[in-house]
Amino acid sequence: MTKKHIFISSVQSEFAEERKRLAEYIRQDALFSRYFEPFLFEELPAQDMSAQGAYLEQAAKSEVYLLLVGERYGYQDAEGISPTEREYDTATSNHAYRIAFFKSVPKREDKEDAFKQKIDRDVIRNVFNSYEELQSGVYASLVEYMTTHLILRQGPFDASVHPDARLEDLDKEKIRRFVSLAREKRQFPLLYSEEDIPHILNSLHLMTDDGKLKNAALLLFAKDVQKWFVSATVKCAHFYGTKMQKPIASLQIYGGSVFEQVDMAVSFVMSRIDQRVGERTHTAEVDVTPELPAQAVTEAIVNAVVHRDYTSTGSVQVMLFKDRLEIWNPGRLPHGMTIEKLNSRHNSQPVNPVLANPVYLTGYIEQMGTGTTDIIEQCESYGLRKPEFIQDDDFLTILWRPKKDDVTGQVTGNVTDHVTDHVTDHVTDHVKKLVMAIRGDTKTRDEIMSILGLKNRGNLRDSYIKPAMSAGYVSRLYPDSASRTDQAYYLTKKGLELLVTLEQS
Repeated sequence: MTKKHIFISSVQSEFAEERKRLAEYIRQDALFSRYFEPFLFEELPAQDMSAQGAYLEQAAKSEVYLLLVGERYGYQDAEGISPTEREYDTATSNHAYRIAFFKSVPKREDKEDAFKQKIDRDVIRNVFNSYEELQSGVYASLVEYMTTHLILRQGPFDASVHPDARLEDLDKEKIRRFVSLAREKRQFPLLYSEEDIPHILNSLHLMTDDGKLKNAALLLFAKDVQKWFVSATVKCAHFYGTKMQKPIASLQIYGGSVFEQVDMAVSFVMSRIDQRVGERTHTAEVDVTPELPAQAVTEAIVNAVVHRDYTSTGSVQVMLFKDRLEIWNPGRLPHGMTIEKLNSRHNSQPVNPVLANPVYLTGYIEQMGTGTTDIIEQCESYGLRKPEFIQDDDFLTILWRPKKDDVTGQVTGNVTDHVTDHVTDHVTDHVKKLVMAIRGDTKTRDEIMSILGLKNRGNLRDSYIKPAMSAGYVSRLYPDSASRTDQAYYLTKKGLELLVTLEQS
């Protein structure tokens, strides 16, 4: 099969890094590498042809024309036209599929601004602030091209349109919370309003121009994610020993959105590993340090949930053993990525980039392409054995727990009574009982009432749940609806810290 040529066009000096990374991304992506070959003028060998003749010849025969527009118009020929605009005109006259990306900049040169207005009249364009946003946009645009040109009957999972989903299937509150967090973490440029929801989704490439929702939108914001994708869950298990065998200390299956799955899986792990409690500070707070770095645990779980193969019927599995934490996800490494590369700095090649970008914007991923190396650095800074990454039928990440005699200082079992008393003396007995009942799981009202031996729902709500939520110890699984019959509750980070202290009292 002959690959289709993608002509990457821009002022070379302004976008040198982006051009190089985009070409590398297309050549290494498992899907795009099969169908496309990018062209960069700077990669041409020396030849007996003028530079202008060479790049215009390539622009003329390329099926896809990918344009980056920034501040500068660039070099101008005798007629005052830049090579980039010449390339654009040539691609247009030869009916290439044109994709334009405008970098968000404070001001453009006058000719560049005029060129931008010309492009605006011809094609739909996208705006980007970072390379990560650019790559996500290119991914969505190429999938759209492959779908409309019948190269793919169905695009990659996260970028594929769901035939039955409608805007009313999304949870407005989840979108509002996303915008608020993304603005706080990454200066997301859009404000939230119900009227602007389609614009927000379009900016994230979660909706097509004709209003159809993509699978990634449902994974992130659906009212009921598992209604659409039954296997989009995280199965968490805590084993007593070092083998996968019964009895199992705890087993939970978490659904909800991608964000909720990550939060609850992290809570499951962090509430079951040992914690070291330091001395009381002058602010009357106690420093609680977990035996595994929380950021490494979160990063590993995020990677599994975001980069999994969503066409698989399997779930992400998080398994805590006496000596290690294993995180399995159905799927394989992208084409060109190896275990060796995961152990060093590498380019970001997310399996589901349309899904990954909103997760990055909310701060769940600190920096694209550094996840595995961050996990390694965080664990080694704790003095732990180097994490392992294994590709088998599924992808496995292993974080090694410390040997108990290797832990410096005392674990939580040795916290002094006066510290415990000081931390908990302001917490009501009802709240303490609720925290102990929920622990690291997600529990429904009926489950909590059964554990606490309560008969009255109003008593549970007014004496236990409301005070615990007001104090920041407990959160609802479905924050927008307190009256849902399937409502459930889980401990916040503050609640987990209280749980650790209570267990030692």
